[in-house]
Amino acid sequence: MKLYRPATILVGVLFILLGGLTRLATPEQVYDEQNMKAVRGTVGEVLQYGGGDSTVKVTRMKFAKAIVENDEDKPIETNGVFVAIEWDTVRGSEKPNNIKATLTADGGTVYAPIGLTNSGMDFPEAGFGKTGAVIFEVNPSDLKDLTLNVRPTMFFNTYNSYVLVDLGIPGDDIAQRMVDEAAAQYVLPRPVVRVAS
Repeated sequence: MKLYRPATILVGVLFILLGGLTRLATPEQVYDEQNMKAVRGTVGEVLQYGGGDSTVKVTRMKFAKAIVENDEDKPIETNGVFVAIEWDTVRGSEKPNNIKATLTADGGTVYAPIGLTNSGMDFPEAGFGKTGAVIFEVNPSDLKDLTLNVRPTMFFNTYNSYVLVDLGIPGDDIAQRMVDEAAAQYVLPRPVVRVAS
């Protein structure tokens, strides 16, 4: 019995060392996501999500200076600009992983959604579609090549896919024009569930 415990510890340490040496032997693969496939698209394009038969589509993007969640609420204002991404998801037969949506700008800045009740992305039950919006507060001078990154939250290391949607802002001059023409208010729609067609 006394020999069993040191031998188990020794085998465990040996596996940890072998794992570290394997990572050192191939350093170019340390930061790659070899278990994730990027599905790229643009606004209006239906994209496969999560390696299954579920889909994500960005239907529209709007800029606004204030957000109203309910018609009775006071508008939420910002010194920057709000970007509202309207989306449409359809769930296939397999349950997809939960969604983590972020915006990434050309300079590498990553924006997380603001915490409103109806702001977010998710999937309905199998055979149904869902529409809604997700709201981001962004720096108006950092909008070039803005990309929506829709990733699954995974607890296990399995092969999966994520969605990258180019929001169509190729340069700073177009970004500035979109900020100047931003709506005074954007009323956040409630999510709507429908039968998938």
